[in-house]
Amino acid sequence: MPVRRARTVRTARAARTARTVRTARAARAARSARTAPSASVALVGALAAAAVAAATLVPPAVSAASAAETGTGTGHAGTRAAIEAAVRAGVPGVVAGARDRRGGWDGTTGLANTATGRERLPQDRFRVGSITKTFVATVLLQLEAEGKLGLDDTVDTWLPGLVRGNGHDGRRTTVRQLLNHTSGIYNYTGDSDFAEQVFGPGFFEHRYDTWQARELVAVAMRHKPEFAPGTGWSYSNTNYILAGMVIEEVTGRPYGREVERRILHPLKLTATSVPGTVAGMPSPSGRAYSKLSPDPAADTVHDVTELNPSAAGAAGEMISSTSDLQRFYRALLGGKLLPARQLKQMTETVPISPELPQHRYGLGLTRTTLSCGKEVWGHGGGIHGSSSEAVTTRDARHSLALNLNADWTGDPAAVVDAEFCRPSARATG
Repeated sequence: MPVRRARTVRTARAARTARTVRTARAARAARSARTAPSASVALVGALAAAAVAAATLVPPAVSAASAAETGTGTGHAGTRAAIEAAVRAGVPGVVAGARDRRGGWDGTTGLANTATGRERLPQDRFRVGSITKTFVATVLLQLEAEGKLGLDDTVDTWLPGLVRGNGHDGRRTTVRQLLNHTSGIYNYTGDSDFAEQVFGPGFFEHRYDTWQARELVAVAMRHKPEFAPGTGWSYSNTNYILAGMVIEEVTGRPYGREVERRILHPLKLTATSVPGTVAGMPSPSGRAYSKLSPDPAADTVHDVTELNPSAAGAAGEMISSTSDLQRFYRALLGGKLLPARQLKQMTETVPISPELPQHRYGLGLTRTTLSCGKEVWGHGGGIHGSSSEAVTTRDARHSLALNLNADWTGDPAAVVDAEFCRPSARATG
């Protein structure tokens, strides 16, 4: 069992990696039944969510009257219809933002808080889950550009002896393999005891527990690897917990401090944060809702907003807004954060699985081919009560970010498809 640090520490933070999970599930479909493919456009962390709890919050139906949009951009009627469809499917509220050559557009529909009736706002902040992975990969690539590490360094070079046990061997695993999920290292959020405590009946008892990165790695080391390093692909949150630890070893500072120093401050991403062990949400923000159960017949909805995100750590703890996420991905793909050589490496992809030919994975970045043939780059993210997507075209001229404040229903991929596959977008990018 993991060493417990604050309050039995076993799982709350997983909560977030937990739903970081929303889209990595899709990825995991490649591997086994554990992967319930989600319709999301990017792969997000992985974990099975399951939990039994007590409080009941049933979100009311949201009428079209609660829909709103702002900005100078035009031609987003399909995107608007897609977010409204998510609310009709049971999501309490959705916020989306897009930007293209015509300008910016923000669309909201539904409620941010089902108890007070407060509607979602364009500036709402939310947990972004595995979108965190792109920030982490960017920092590591910056460090490579500075000559401080090599992507083909072994994990053992920086974290000697940590990746060992049941067939795992950090001496045979590279930093690059962590970033593109070809390491074969077991995904700690797939551990049944961990899932029970973080996503299952233990969530409400342990939602405020603190996890250390080494504890999370230890959970993974209790299992056999999925395959030998470099011989397959399997989404693993453990890869990015380790990546965050490598950043700290190289720089002498926590990975979150490096993300702030190298990305958030230069880009002025004032709505984006690395919360660490802080369980609350910054303002403005709404609530996050989950059924805490994989059972589609479950009908009890819980408010899961507060939780200690250290269970996700570098695999999925960050908080942001649609505006900040778009600015980040546009800057990244536009070459403002990485030299050309490192950006080229980041966008060199590997296949995920025959079942998901439309998705390929780079270094903390997913390339997705949409129904109209257009390609977008970005990542998806999920955690308890929150499902997000953030993507842009390769030329960084057209971007979209969105959040659903529910994790059991809604189709973020449909929103992405609607935005990028409209006639004007296909013609102009």
